[in-house]
Amino acid sequence: MPRLTIHQAVTERLEILAPDGTLDEAMAPSLGGDELVTLYGDMTLLRQFDDKALKLQRQGRMGTWGSLRGQEAAQAGLALALGADDWIVPSFREHGLQLLRGVPGHLIYAFWKGDERGAALDPAWHCLPPSVPVGSQHLHGTGLGWGFRKRGLGTVAVACGGDGSTSEGDFHEALNFAGVFKANTIFFIQNNQWAISVPFHAQTASTSIAQKAAAYGIAGVQVDGNDVLAVYAAAREAVERARSGGGATLIEAHTYRMQDHTTADDAGRYRTPDDVAAWAAKDPLARLRRLLEARALWDDAREAALLEQVDDRVEAMVQELEALPPPSPGDMFDHVYAQLPWNLAEQKAALEKEVAA
Repeated sequence: MPRLTIHQAVTERLEILAPDGTLDEAMAPSLGGDELVTLYGDMTLLRQFDDKALKLQRQGRMGTWGSLRGQEAAQAGLALALGADDWIVPSFREHGLQLLRGVPGHLIYAFWKGDERGAALDPAWHCLPPSVPVGSQHLHGTGLGWGFRKRGLGTVAVACGGDGSTSEGDFHEALNFAGVFKANTIFFIQNNQWAISVPFHAQTASTSIAQKAAAYGIAGVQVDGNDVLAVYAAAREAVERARSGGGATLIEAHTYRMQDHTTADDAGRYRTPDDVAAWAAKDPLARLRRLLEARALWDDAREAALLEQVDDRVEAMVQELEALPPPSPGDMFDHVYAQLPWNLAEQKAALEKEVAA
């Protein structure tokens, strides 16, 4: 009997900007100084937007929040790589990607207050509502990407998820379908090492998520998710592959969730301070700032001016949020079906009657 062995596919890992700010010039994408500064500004905006949401939740002004701290480079790098007509299919932690793609910040906050207006997104923003059921968005991303290909369009759909979503059957079905039919889809997985309290090694025996692409006949790459240049470069290549008819790509952004899973979680119960500190040393904003400073593109005065500008912008979003008129409880029925089924119509009428009484 032949001896059976476990095969581990070899997956490329891309890192361009090291934590100390050292740049691999041969691998670096062709971005000018202004574009690098814009990237840093985008990442700073995402961090302040996230920090403000945490404060709002602690003050009782928001129901809950899933922080993106530590994952700013992954979302900003991806956003820069996409075209205006491309679509994003987010999970519940892509607030930054939504914001950079044009979704108004006050509506993102509203979603986390349980306001259905935060999920009724304008099609002009090319963004589906965030998917809270883990992994279901991968199927939606495949469907969009397949539709674009069948219509002969170069438009790309990006299905986003965390490492936990790759343990769901929906993920594997989506990759299999996208591989067979060469959908214009990018599967963008932010592997932040934790699916709530479940560590990565307890979810899969694979050494990476990216290697799973080999089983479905699509391209796969792992990038340093705290390196905004590596994320941008990999995403640009994946976009170009999809536009040219080359099919789907799986990108694993290897990063870390610096905060709790959500404000309803206590990550201190299952991970160590040393682990968090080690990842804090790889902070995505700090490494890009080191590069900018080395090129004389940044200093303390510019940092202070940026923080003031970003703070004003985020405060304006909060004001817009709290200026919204109170939502109607019946809104939860209004954005699911083109024509509301009779049983839900009856439920909505009964709810509105009870509220009015």
